[in-house]
Amino acid sequence: MSLPDRNNPYTFDAFLEWRRRFNYYLDDEFFQRVLRRYAGDDFPAIHEELKAFSGKVSYRWRDLAEAAAVPEKRPYVVHYDGHNHRIDRIVRPMEVLVMEKEVFSEALFSKRTNPWLKLAKMYLIYQNGEACIACPLTCTEGLVALLERFADTPETRRILMHCSEGIDGDFGIGAQYLSEIQGGSDVPANLLEAVEENGTWRLYGKKFFCSATHADYAVVTAKPAGSEKVALFVVPSWLEGDKEKEIRNGCTIDRIKLKMGTSELTTAEITYNGAKAYPVGPLDRGVANVVGIVLTYSRLTVGLSGAAGMTRGAREAKAYASFRDAFGVRLEHFPMLANQLEWMDTSAKRTTAGAFMLYREFLGLEGGLKGGLLADEDLSMRKRRFCVRELIMLQKITASWDATDVARMAMSVFGGHGVMEDFSSLPRMFRDAAINELWEGPRNVLLTQMHRDFQRAAPWYAPGAFVRDILKGADTGLVEELAAEMELLTSHPSLFTMDDKTKDVCRRWDSLCHRLFHAYQDLALAEVLS
Repeated sequence: MSLPDRNNPYTFDAFLEWRRRFNYYLDDEFFQRVLRRYAGDDFPAIHEELKAFSGKVSYRWRDLAEAAAVPEKRPYVVHYDGHNHRIDRIVRPMEVLVMEKEVFSEALFSKRTNPWLKLAKMYLIYQNGEACIACPLTCTEGLVALLERFADTPETRRILMHCSEGIDGDFGIGAQYLSEIQGGSDVPANLLEAVEENGTWRLYGKKFFCSATHADYAVVTAKPAGSEKVALFVVPSWLEGDKEKEIRNGCTIDRIKLKMGTSELTTAEITYNGAKAYPVGPLDRGVANVVGIVLTYSRLTVGLSGAAGMTRGAREAKAYASFRDAFGVRLEHFPMLANQLEWMDTSAKRTTAGAFMLYREFLGLEGGLKGGLLADEDLSMRKRRFCVRELIMLQKITASWDATDVARMAMSVFGGHGVMEDFSSLPRMFRDAAINELWEGPRNVLLTQMHRDFQRAAPWYAPGAFVRDILKGADTGLVEELAAEMELLTSHPSLFTMDDKTKDVCRRWDSLCHRLFHAYQDLALAEVLS
């Protein structure tokens, strides 16, 4: 490139104008094709609503998310007011408060909202990253699903109404507090105690990872006094009339954690000292219900948000490569980079297609997953439910892992600008993706859980048959190769024996699960493109 003099006139304005004008829905023909395929007869009505919705998410909410994502606006806690009253006020920037109000007013979890419209809106929203929106959305969805099944008191029915349909135009926000300092994913090791006092349940103890700390309600795991079983409770952050007075419901927010990603969202340590709580579901089924209902929605969201993040990263990398020159050549014309752009684009598309195909399977399950591997229904339905259970975990580990790879590669297309927080959203999306890999069960935990699930189900559902069922229509040679590997690795007695053979099985199991879900995603992509 030859410039006339040292007063360099170079500008990024052409790229920035493209980015400013891009409409997440109207300008994405592939996503419209995905939605047309899976929403079926509902697509025309959904398409019309998304045409109006996409302007908000693509421009207004995008700009609010960007404005809030600067270090000086990160949330913090004020423990006391000026009169020495303990208030534990979460202070968040105005941009987040405005966006949160507008997003939740979409009534995504209302019975009036078409499930495909909800999913499409969430996918578009997640293209803006966490932004203190993504986690509260999925936590609220899980809370609503839990209460739709178990709300049986005036209090829990009112919470359900607040979070799903809204009350006087205000929509409640949910959170989930499961982890304790001695073990995050080891929920059965919880020590938080639930005590029934004069007909009212109250909680005592500490939770160590509590995200969406600003929420109105939280799903909390605790052990009823004298029991080793974990129960589920819904805990209001404030009792009726106390939110305005800033009097919290029997708890203190001890500190806000410093995270590398999802920084707009508070994650805190909380101590419960007699918080009023409402039991949800049988007291001895807390683990099964939190995994089978609450975490199911969270893990589905990780797959969806991974797809959304990859879509934005790949899209912006492709656009920048079509704008920027280096050594007199347009970036997209370098074969090495062209391969990378193609890989990112394919990864984003197959992850999106796979997320929607899996959601179709999930919607087809009457009663959802129900928690655990139950044996009280006919074999065909048990197999379908098992397939969806395992596919959700496979998607979670695969999409979250791939999302960081795509984000990192997308940043590399921008060269040094790729890590500049004020140049693009990609560094923030990368950090958010890294957090998603850890939330809702890290990779190793879910890999181990799936290995155990396949062994438990083997008497009535052979592991190889599972592979053949989820990959119907795929290349026969690939299917049989994956099925044989699945049969071999699940025959290994345990992944807990510390020896060389088990370590080799673990390595191969990790690789197999990733390849297996990629094959599922590729099948979905082929279905969309057919």
